[in-house]
Amino acid sequence: MLRSRILTAVVFGALLVALLLYASPVVAGLVLGLIMMVGAWEWSGFLRLDSALLRSGYVVLLLGIALLGQQQLAATGPFMQLMQLTLLWWLVALCWIVLAPAHASALGAALAGVLTLVPAWLALVRIDSTWPRGGEWTLFILMLAFAADTGAFFAGRYFGSVRLAPRVSPGKTWEGVIGGMLAAGAVGFAGAAWFAQPAGVFVPLCFGGAALSVVGDLTESLLKRRAGLKDSGRFFPGHGGVLDRIDSVTSAAPAMAAGLVWLGVGT
Repeated sequence: MLRSRILTAVVFGALLVALLLYASPVVAGLVLGLIMMVGAWEWSGFLRLDSALLRSGYVVLLLGIALLGQQQLAATGPFMQLMQLTLLWWLVALCWIVLAPAHASALGAALAGVLTLVPAWLALVRIDSTWPRGGEWTLFILMLAFAADTGAFFAGRYFGSVRLAPRVSPGKTWEGVIGGMLAAGAVGFAGAAWFAQPAGVFVPLCFGGAALSVVGDLTESLLKRRAGLKDSGRFFPGHGGVLDRIDSVTSAAPAMAAGLVWLGVGT
């Protein structure tokens, strides 16, 4: 399983690098949109919908909201407002995880999917298509989230003993969180040097994005547990579904987008 996990990560990582650095923003946006749609299909499994038609309807709904949002959020002001509202949603999700992880209605899960997938897609597409060095910034945000996820996996696997959220995801540990934050810190320092950003401000922003990525991971785990699922799907050999790989990105991307606008990197 570990060998399959590593091989899959290498192959898809290489494809992602090629997409964001060498493909046009239109192609990158379409591929990111496809990933969002697959994620929406998997998320519809959390709603326990009875038919493929209803699940497809949920996917179409999210796609429509995303495309409408892209048209309405061309200016920096509305975009930042959405990112800030999304950060508020993740604070609500954290409270949900801590205080009431057993309470999750189908309607709540459906709304959570919209608030999780759509802002992340809008943030990544905007960065890639409109910011200077947008492909590099998009790739960096993905690398930051994946590094936190990978660091947490290996630290938890070899050192984990203190459970992080046993009612939501018994396998996750505080040692894993620490390992993930250390990995994210290393990526943050490398990013500060690569993009010529002040490390004293940039690295704490990366730590914040990595910390929030844990909330995205736990939120998906909460809903999988409610639906009786171990993985969101079987898209990636050794990894599970698309959501199992992008759950940390969905919460980190809006936070990083808002922070980088604040730093004057993009608009």
